[in-house]
Amino acid sequence: MAQESRYFIPPVNVLGKDTVSEIGEHIKRQNGTKALVVTDSVLVEIGIVEKVTDHLKDAGIDFVVFDGVQPNPTVSNVEAGLKLIDSENIDVIVSLGGGSSHDCAKGIATVATNGGKIQDYEGLNQLNKPIMPLIAVNTTAGTASEMTRFCIITDEDRKIKMAIVDWRVTPNVSINDPVLMLEKPQALTANTGMDALTHAVEAYVSTIANPLTDSAAEKAFELIGENLRKAVANGSDYELREKMAYAQFLAGMAFNNASLGLVHGMAHQLGGFYDLPHGICNAILLPHVTNFNKLAKPEKVAKMAELLGENTEGLTLMEAADLGIKAIADLSADIGIPGSLKELDDVDPSDFETLAKNALADASSATNPRQASLEDVVGIFKNAYEGF
Repeated sequence: MAQESRYFIPPVNVLGKDTVSEIGEHIKRQNGTKALVVTDSVLVEIGIVEKVTDHLKDAGIDFVVFDGVQPNPTVSNVEAGLKLIDSENIDVIVSLGGGSSHDCAKGIATVATNGGKIQDYEGLNQLNKPIMPLIAVNTTAGTASEMTRFCIITDEDRKIKMAIVDWRVTPNVSINDPVLMLEKPQALTANTGMDALTHAVEAYVSTIANPLTDSAAEKAFELIGENLRKAVANGSDYELREKMAYAQFLAGMAFNNASLGLVHGMAHQLGGFYDLPHGICNAILLPHVTNFNKLAKPEKVAKMAELLGENTEGLTLMEAADLGIKAIADLSADIGIPGSLKELDDVDPSDFETLAKNALADASSATNPRQASLEDVVGIFKNAYEGF
């Protein structure tokens, strides 16, 4: 407890049924008059974007829709959005979607006010000015990007995911309306739910965890353990969607302030190198990295077992920790996540040394509780390739 702690979160956070209807008022409070809505083509096709832009029309807010965001947003996506900022005289950004839309919007908002190119801001606290006003409307229960200071953008030339971490990147307003999360596909619910669990786990065992982040992570474990399986099974249940919205937000509060670890450091490389879904990469890696980390934080890994609903009575500390790891793997399997990297397209073990080197250099890995060598990380990749 000797370390100094800082706590970052958007100034305004709204969670609840039909709260997206308030978006016009939030934009006006930021003195916005014309919005760039940053989203993806799927949300346009299924009508989610229109639901939100109807509220903009009702509030008298002009807007332009940019729906070119890729699942792993790229430097090119950011540059395309920036062209619209200039040509359309945009003064506020609305991100609509999951982590991909929010991260792309953060990248656009960063360069819009700071200049240069998004690659200039890779790393920790590299911005000089606040970003363009950003209202983040969330449609998935997983990434928590709508409320964090993290922005992940794929550099296509280097085939890596850049981590841009700066308190100035934090959106001005986050909106979590569970109505927008209803009827999402089972696979998306599963992937984003495991992303939220990974955030909670990594924040919980982080070297800079504190009582505030621990309390958020612990409640996230409980909510995820109780509700994720049911939310995957029944995506039309509003109450389940609301509980998962709270779970992912709490996990976001935890990792936004305690940071992450090797799971994300490694998953970023898989995503950047092979263009794989982030949540699936996290879910496959999570039990293997947690098994590696348990020597450093056995009491916390054991506590995870209890919080995820396991009975640890009569077990030794390490037995309880092993049960916590098994609980993570079982949850992932129950909701249909692939069990190994071998099951994913294109993953090649001959790339593991390169991926491991990049993972150790990733900003997310800095707060991992157990120091890892290159050989250690390659070994974790190999274990994840074969499966838990």
